[in-house]
Amino acid sequence: MTAFTLADRLICAAARAWAYDGEILATGIGIIPRLAASLCMTSINRDLMMTDSEAWLVQEPVPVGPRGGYAVLRESHMGFARIFDCLWNGNRHAMVGPTQLDRFGQANISMIGSDYNRPRSMMLGVRGFPGNSMNHANSFFIPNHSTKVFVAQEVDMVSSAGYNPARLERGWSLDDIDIRSIFTNLCVMDFGGPERQARLVSLHPGTTVEQVQEATGFAVHVAGDVPTTTDPTAEQLRLIARLDPHNLRASAM
Repeated sequence: MTAFTLADRLICAAARAWAYDGEILATGIGIIPRLAASLCMTSINRDLMMTDSEAWLVQEPVPVGPRGGYAVLRESHMGFARIFDCLWNGNRHAMVGPTQLDRFGQANISMIGSDYNRPRSMMLGVRGFPGNSMNHANSFFIPNHSTKVFVAQEVDMVSSAGYNPARLERGWSLDDIDIRSIFTNLCVMDFGGPERQARLVSLHPGTTVEQVQEATGFAVHVAGDVPTTTDPTAEQLRLIARLDPHNLRASAM
């Protein structure tokens, strides 16, 4: 059997997030999400679009890290104006890494602390999260599954919309929010439980349902026996090595 790491398993699992999206723009923020999107474009959904992280759509995903002699295969100009056209029309699916996530799927990347005027820690601000969460699909990658991330109460600062009816924009319904999947070092989850409750989709080998629940600040729905997250194939591992020739993924977990 070919050896692989947890990072490899997560890349292959997360690549399925875009499997049925067709021709949309995939954005993976961070090494694991970006490699997941790249793997999907290379082997699962060949209609998926990605950029070179600068201003061009590419014919194939650009390897991460120093490019050396690699020549980027540009396909079409993709400046900010076209990016926003895709975003506002729902033709994008991003995978992001929030600092906090609550039972509604609301994410926080802004600040930590109960007093917004005197936070314990300041971070990025909300950035593009409000518009992204209201306009297109989003998934989450959490490298360290714990109650510090999956908080018991509402996130300290709501940076993106979730399935919280009290915070929806006027005229919106919960059906207008599209949160797909959550990938962590313990498991895969989504919001497919009763009344959009977080649901356990698969467990990574060696992880139990009890461990996931203990590391989550809110109740997770478990529907019967939970399958094990699928192992990467030899072909997937070959593609990942090509997409990450400097093994940057090793430092992401």
